[in-house]
Amino acid sequence: MDTQSFNSAIDQICEEKGISKEKVIETIEMAIAAAYKKDFGKKGQNIRAKFDLVSGRADIFQVKQVLDESMIKSDEEIAAEEEAIAKGEPRPIAPRHQRGEAILPENEEKKVRFNAEKHIMIDEAKKEKKGIKVGEELWSPLESKGDFGRIAAQTAKQVIIQRIREAEREAVFGEYKTKEGEVVSGVVQRVERGAVFIDIGKTVGILFPEEQIVGEFYRPGQRTRVLILEVQKDVKGPGIILSRTHAKMVAKLFELEVPEIASGAVEIKFIAREAGSRTKIAVAAKEEKVDPIGSCVGQKGTRVQAIINELGGEKIDIIEWSADAAKFIAHALAPAKVLNVAVDENNRMASVEVPEDQLSLAIGKRGQNVRLAAKLTGWKIDVVGGEKTIGKELGEAAVAEEEKIGEPVEHKAAEEAGDKKEEDKLADGEKKVKEKKPKKTKSKKKGE
Repeated sequence: MDTQSFNSAIDQICEEKGISKEKVIETIEMAIAAAYKKDFGKKGQNIRAKFDLVSGRADIFQVKQVLDESMIKSDEEIAAEEEAIAKGEPRPIAPRHQRGEAILPENEEKKVRFNAEKHIMIDEAKKEKKGIKVGEELWSPLESKGDFGRIAAQTAKQVIIQRIREAEREAVFGEYKTKEGEVVSGVVQRVERGAVFIDIGKTVGILFPEEQIVGEFYRPGQRTRVLILEVQKDVKGPGIILSRTHAKMVAKLFELEVPEIASGAVEIKFIAREAGSRTKIAVAAKEEKVDPIGSCVGQKGTRVQAIINELGGEKIDIIEWSADAAKFIAHALAPAKVLNVAVDENNRMASVEVPEDQLSLAIGKRGQNVRLAAKLTGWKIDVVGGEKTIGKELGEAAVAEEEKIGEPVEHKAAEEAGDKKEEDKLADGEKKVKEKKPKKTKSKKKGE
């Protein structure tokens, strides 16, 4: 064997696949042992191999467990067990202290049926290796067969390829598992049945339809940013679930664009998002003389505009968080101007008064503004405009769970259905308010 070329090949594998040399050597040893056992081994034999990377020599061993009389089932115990099996009776369950449970004493072992290929008595073992103890393993060298090299080569090759792939998958899984919740850049590879496969470096992630922003289209070769939502173990490799709709996607984009957030000078408190349409984000300054909103907006709006562009034009309202509930609710209803906020602490309900000409703005299109404000603050909100109280006409506004940064956001069908009903009610209420307003244009024409 050309050991120099072999060593170079192993080094190359380790570098390309990102796995350790020890893991590759272990894989080679397993492959050699499997090849020997397949062609020359006996039933029940425990075959191991040791490979010397320097000399290129492989030594084969049979490994046996060292036992004493107390660890072996007697002929009577074996006969009783076989008789019970023949009668179809359930095998007797050993007491807890014999079943390997937590209370098993350190030196007590479960009895086994002696197998000469797997076990060796302590007296016999000491003849081969002095000082060996009960419970240890005895490694006995086996003769390498003349034809073993050729036969082993092909089997070893197959096993090595398989094991290296497994090691590579483990390495990739470990790397991306630590990146859960991070935003990465990737290239669209293909689109199948609505699912988008994106190359994110060492592996490919999947962007399912429910994690895609409505109205976005993906084409092969397109570069996009995605959130690594979840990394799962899969037979074919790590399954990486990507998202562009999760609230944390917005948080991570702000982290990347706003140095004050990355450094901790500004903190993101809460996010309420309806992906592709609008997001409200509550921020607070952790240091004096830091403007949290100005930091997020950036000079001439450059920072927030970069995020809006990344999200396909999604509108973003940046709101200053306040420990004062009334103040926070008033901020959350931006861009509408608020006259007064009355809060009911016990029921976490708020009645918000706005100028009549600001009523539609406070409610938003199909109730979106007030709905997002409720999600952001965690309060039920009734909006009052002049003599019109939207809360009375529509009922209580539904409040979704607060989407805190760092917590997973679940997509609940029931919540979505509730939001849809609420949207319809708000739209009807908004229509009623508009219908009850006097038609000033017609009166003006009559006066003329």
